[in-house]
Amino acid sequence: MREVWTTGRIRAAEDVVLARTQPGALMRRAAFAVSVHAARLLRERTGGVAGRHVTLLVGAGNNGGDALWAGAFLRKRGVGVTAVLLAPEKANAEGLAALRRAGGRAVAADEAGNALDNALDADLVIDGIVGLAARGGLRPDAAALVERVTAPILAVDLPSGVDPDIGAVRGPAVTAAATVTFGAYKPLHVLHPAANHCGDVHLIDIGLRPELGEPDLRVLDADDVAARLPLPQPADDKYTQGVVGVAAGGSTYPGAAVLTTSGAVLTKSGMVRYAGSAADVVRARWPEVIATGSLSDAGRVQAWVTGPGLGTGSGVRETVREVLAADVPVIADADAVNVLAAHPDLWDARDPGTPLVLTPHEREFARLAGEVGDDRVTAVTAAAKRFNAVVLLKGHSTVIADPDGNVFVHHTGRAWPATAGSGDVLSGIIGALLAAGITPSYAAACAAWLHDSAAAIAASGAPAPASAIAEAIPAAIRALCEPKVPFGTYSVPKGTLGAPGR
Repeated sequence: MREVWTTGRIRAAEDVVLARTQPGALMRRAAFAVSVHAARLLRERTGGVAGRHVTLLVGAGNNGGDALWAGAFLRKRGVGVTAVLLAPEKANAEGLAALRRAGGRAVAADEAGNALDNALDADLVIDGIVGLAARGGLRPDAAALVERVTAPILAVDLPSGVDPDIGAVRGPAVTAAATVTFGAYKPLHVLHPAANHCGDVHLIDIGLRPELGEPDLRVLDADDVAARLPLPQPADDKYTQGVVGVAAGGSTYPGAAVLTTSGAVLTKSGMVRYAGSAADVVRARWPEVIATGSLSDAGRVQAWVTGPGLGTGSGVRETVREVLAADVPVIADADAVNVLAAHPDLWDARDPGTPLVLTPHEREFARLAGEVGDDRVTAVTAAAKRFNAVVLLKGHSTVIADPDGNVFVHHTGRAWPATAGSGDVLSGIIGALLAAGITPSYAAACAAWLHDSAAAIAASGAPAPASAIAEAIPAAIRALCEPKVPFGTYSVPKGTLGAPGR
């Protein structure tokens, strides 16, 4: 699991560690790590290290000092190094002196002529313009300088110009090939759009973890998801693995019923019950599903999924009300979220102690809880507390929060799940995991991971529809259970889960 802390907490931990560390030692340790990764990039991209040229973009803060010291270490490996100083009078004095002693050069950013032109003609650029305290986009002089760079950029701690705590990009910003960060991951490394500016992120341990406490955000990895998947055990039967109820779709959107049910069926072995007017379509695609026309005939379940493709009519309100009153965990998606936003009285049907997972996209979230804004984590955390529910906000960075303030983020930079009906599949996956007894916040976070992995398998480098994403769920699960086998070795089964109207 990747743990993430806000910059204020990281700086507080740094102060504790700095107080017991020899002055300058942490900066040199961080800078040496930057130099190692710079050398790796040079070798990968040019075939060697010695004789190459690296340019440092140096601002006034500690990241500028890290860049200067990294340049000094690179000089000792035979790399030509030139520092471009955006604020010469504020550059880290010790780092600048070390660079010059090692044979590196420095030029002011406002110099005109060949010196600056030659500096920018590099094999690699190291971004040390701003540090974690900066907010907003790059200033015009820095932005103009970055605009002239054609070489790959290695960022120190963060790509300059992105917001470190909320991941916003409000103006010109560096787009790095890789980022070297120190002590702990920061929100910018996992939140869109800043995360897309980072490239590969490499974490360097500088001894902060004992001083940090519980993380502000968590990012699941494959091992976390694999450990929680409800694979059948020898003593299990179809009931002990969890029975999922699906109240979705209808005459207008029968495909939503099929896709939601598909997500549930393909995530686990057990039982899925469907209740709604698309029963015939669901039964035709999934004969193993117990499909009925009404909730009263559905039978007992361990979790309900409701909302996809329901519409917003009065009958839908009654469906949502009945599902909320069923005294089992509920996943409310799509039209169920819209109905809850439009008819607040529906909340009264729910026992506050019964788990609820809300899965809106940004427009649905705005109807329910107000505009998301730039700070997705704060918005989702506030909504989770307000509704006493787990809230999963879909997007390039999926943010999941529970009422206790625990926050998970899922970000891969891939856009394969961005297709019609994909969210229906996700809801079915969450329902399967929740019915199996997984904690609601972990059920949502694991489902987001599994859904994204299935989308990547289904796509295989080309856009794929939601039906193909659902069909790839077993391959994603196999890849988790057999980690030595790469995703690419699995083929997506032929066939389609599509249905008319969705």
